[in-house]
Amino acid sequence: MTGMYKAQTRGISVTVMPRFVEEESSPAESRYFFAYTVEIVNNGSEQVQLRSRHWRIIDGRGETQEVRGAGVVGKQPVLEPGESFSYTSGCPLTTPDGLMAGSYTMATDAGESFEAEIPAFSLDSPHVRRSVH
Repeated sequence: MTGMYKAQTRGISVTVMPRFVEEESSPAESRYFFAYTVEIVNNGSEQVQLRSRHWRIIDGRGETQEVRGAGVVGKQPVLEPGESFSYTSGCPLTTPDGLMAGSYTMATDAGESFEAEIPAFSLDSPHVRRSVH
């Protein structure tokens, strides 16, 4: 089950494709590893730089973890109008499903900062025990 999730803020389009990574997961030890590929496209008319990220990771029990950091995968990419940047990262959960959402802090050439929304996306593994009512 893979979906594509998309958000756009001020011409900055963020698309996320999450997937469950079976070979890095160990359900017996409550370790469920998810990878997600993010594509950031500058559809606007000004150059922007990705300065920092802010994630909210919510596991299947509703526990929320906040993650803040500079850049993504060690980079702070500069995107000219029409340019894109893609990267893949991962997230271990202790539950077989969860949810991630967040934002990137972007800076324009003129030095103005704004938050580009990362769409909320679900992390689903085949190990979720669906309760039947």
